[in-house]
Amino acid sequence: MVKMFGMGSNNQSDLYIIGGGLAGCEAAWTAAQRGVHVILFEMRPQKMTEAHVTGNLAELVCSNSLGSNLIDRASGLLKEELRFLGSLLIDIAEKTKLPAGNALAVDREAFSIAIENAVLSHPNIQVIRDEVRYIPDDLPVIIASGPLTSESLCKDIVRLTGEENLYFYDAIAPVVYADSIDFKIAFRASRYDFDNSGDGDYINCPFTKEEYDRFVDLLIHAERIELKDFEKDILSGQQKFFEGCLPIEILAARGKDALAFGPLRPTGLKDPHTGHRPWAVLQLRQDNLAGDLYNLVGFQTNLRYSEQERVFRNIPGLENAVFARFGQMHRNTFLSSPGLINEHLQLISDPRIFFAGQLSGVEGYMGNIGTGLAAGLNAAAFIHGDPLPLFPIETMLGSMIHYLANSEKKNFQPVKANFGILPPLENPPRSKQERGRQYAIRSLDTLKKLRS
Repeated sequence: MVKMFGMGSNNQSDLYIIGGGLAGCEAAWTAAQRGVHVILFEMRPQKMTEAHVTGNLAELVCSNSLGSNLIDRASGLLKEELRFLGSLLIDIAEKTKLPAGNALAVDREAFSIAIENAVLSHPNIQVIRDEVRYIPDDLPVIIASGPLTSESLCKDIVRLTGEENLYFYDAIAPVVYADSIDFKIAFRASRYDFDNSGDGDYINCPFTKEEYDRFVDLLIHAERIELKDFEKDILSGQQKFFEGCLPIEILAARGKDALAFGPLRPTGLKDPHTGHRPWAVLQLRQDNLAGDLYNLVGFQTNLRYSEQERVFRNIPGLENAVFARFGQMHRNTFLSSPGLINEHLQLISDPRIFFAGQLSGVEGYMGNIGTGLAAGLNAAAFIHGDPLPLFPIETMLGSMIHYLANSEKKNFQPVKANFGILPPLENPPRSKQERGRQYAIRSLDTLKKLRS
């Protein structure tokens, strides 16, 4: 287990990594730091995806938030574990962070550029900008090609695994220019910050009940983008959405109060213009370091662009909003991992092959970074002939990987950091916050014991 934290030997061996996203970059850095010569393949900008807009490594295509920084929250605990394990991407996230309350949000461009510079400057990493259509059969490889894996590589993964890939749809939220927001209506505040200082990390657009009801009605009846033919074929005519990233219009259709108890919940907010809690609130989060772009939190959508303008300008304070980026929906691809990979993220039928990132069956930025780090550690150990590290199930990262390898295959869905997958506490306190803190203490103590 000590090898998990060590730098390995100085004997260099080649490792292919397919995909220069969060998982691929973290895996490349982790393995390279342990004396492995890494060849990292990224097809962009030679071949773009439906969601990316640049050719940069580690581009964030959805939210710019990596989730909570509090260790009594699942995402925060996973971040703390990765800090302990020496994650490159978490370190860079801290250096490029933006104001976001207790969350870790980053300037997406600065974040991506810093990661790319670190990877390109590492003496043990070679980056090749080209599409990989077939899985190499002569060297160890980490497949971290992400949710938008190319069609050719997808087919080869199916050939290799003997399993049909599962597909779901993911959606991206719109971004607006800050100077187009009406602050006679909108206000700055973070949840539970009632001092009315006006310097909170979020911009809030408050709804009255009448405004909310009208907005929900417009949203439900708005025109959506038609699915592409290949997407219809994949789904046999049935749309499948991942529950963790539902388009706002799909969520709204579940009931008139679904948004008010979901992404538009007004909990912990008071409108300084009225002195009362609004019926519902849309929050906008800073999206870049300059502070001139803000994304609509939780507003992933598949509405037509013209409909997004028409409908979202009915949000109080966004009547004259100028959109820097419209929301969109795209296909995400992932493996049905149970029975295919083990707790080292290795393909059971071919142990030289590792999977990481969303393709492995995790969801969210932190899951991508975590499995990238784990795959990098395991691949390096495999190449050096060392015992492969097994992350303790008491840790969030260990429990996520355990879930991938051991959960029920029927109705498998991607997993994100959550306390429900951890082994129960011996004497769990009643307080949810205190339970989270106890989980965190146990996890970090476990990691410290492994190092000592």
